[in-house]
Amino acid sequence: MSFNGIEGNINRPGEIPWEIVVVYFALALLFVFAVGKKSGGLRKFSTVDLIYIGIGAAFAVVWEFYIGSFLGRFFPSTPFISVSFWGRLIIVLVVAALVRKVGVGMLSLLIFNVLGDLFHYGFGGEPMFTIYETLTYGLFVDLVIAATGGKLFGIGIKGGKLFGSFNLMSRKEADDEDIQGKTPSIVYLLAAVEGAVIGLLWAIPDPIFYRAFFSPFTYGGYVDWGRVIFDLIAYIPGDIVIGIIAALISIRIAKAVGS
Repeated sequence: MSFNGIEGNINRPGEIPWEIVVVYFALALLFVFAVGKKSGGLRKFSTVDLIYIGIGAAFAVVWEFYIGSFLGRFFPSTPFISVSFWGRLIIVLVVAALVRKVGVGMLSLLIFNVLGDLFHYGFGGEPMFTIYETLTYGLFVDLVIAATGGKLFGIGIKGGKLFGSFNLMSRKEADDEDIQGKTPSIVYLLAAVEGAVIGLLWAIPDPIFYRAFFSPFTYGGYVDWGRVIFDLIAYIPGDIVIGIIAALISIRIAKAVGS
């Protein structure tokens, strides 16, 4: 017996035990919100924040299912390249850089998934895909926001201080920032590192969470761990590079809009 196309398989060959997945999601959520509250990254969304999130999620849908899918025809069909997915990564990170509050990642992916179902996929298999998108891709973005105290990509750091004590830049660099409005080079380096981390994290959900749990849980079949490992290795390099590019773009956009 199935519900909305979800078979609910929990003993397929190679499938990750459902208990592990549930415990992970529960602990990850608690960790993100606890760290966000302690570091200052957990704050209430403003109306402008919600506008950024809504527009970003809508544009991500347009990019992934229309613009990106069209552009992808001009590239070889390979797991090493994903124009549609990379575009979504850039858009979500730009929105995250503008808002910089815990929850922006999950809310963005929630809206993205609902709009994707409405205009492209249909609602079969829900709510599994909403849970998957929100608590993997979205949660990973919020994890980095929480860890940086809401200073994602170094945006909002004043006087070279991170978490109020750690000096990211010299006194001269801090003075130059205050007087000339320049972004110190160390901030770009910090952004590149954080972008790489998010890119690495975004390489994990499809092979590990989807192929090894959500797909067999929803549709049946078995898990080919050789394919899972190959895809994971194939996704990592490109996603890291795009994560770095997205972080550097985000700094420029956030500065341009005065965020």
